[in-house]
Amino acid sequence: MKIRSALTALALTVAPGFAVLAGAGDALAAQDSAQIAAVTKISHSTATSMFSSVGITWSSSGGCSNRNNATCTSFEQLNLATAQGAQTLKRSSGCGLNITGGTETGHASGTYSHWNGYKLDYGKNTCITNYIKGNFAYIGVRGDGAPQYQSGAGNIYADEGNHWDVLYYNCGGC
Repeated sequence: MKIRSALTALALTVAPGFAVLAGAGDALAAQDSAQIAAVTKISHSTATSMFSSVGITWSSSGGCSNRNNATCTSFEQLNLATAQGAQTLKRSSGCGLNITGGTETGHASGTYSHWNGYKLDYGKNTCITNYIKGNFAYIGVRGDGAPQYQSGAGNIYADEGNHWDVLYYNCGGC
């Protein structure tokens, strides 16, 4: 038992990437759970104040903000880091940003989803499209065929044709 512990410690010291590979799924699941548990959620009104403060607009096809109505655009239960990420994008790009999708029902499910506060949709315009494509790394197409770009902070920008679907793991350097 002592030899195995010593070998594990040595492997972690010499080649940490290789020692972790065997349990990478478990380690990532634990990291995801810890990150999700540590997320700060904000209200719709807090988010709209944050967006207004930097000139970000929002709209919905239903002209509403009810989280349980797919035609609304809601920010209820949005992650603070997601709202800060939107502010960072606005400040760094200097482009007009209009949010067309937030935490309302009707989007794809999953851990890092709109409903769980990790994603926002932005209406497309030439300025923001040029900024994303000119400043972020192209990382290939998503399973649904949407081209993806990754910021230096690790956030993912997917071109869904008529809008940008953005996954915020963090605030993007806020």
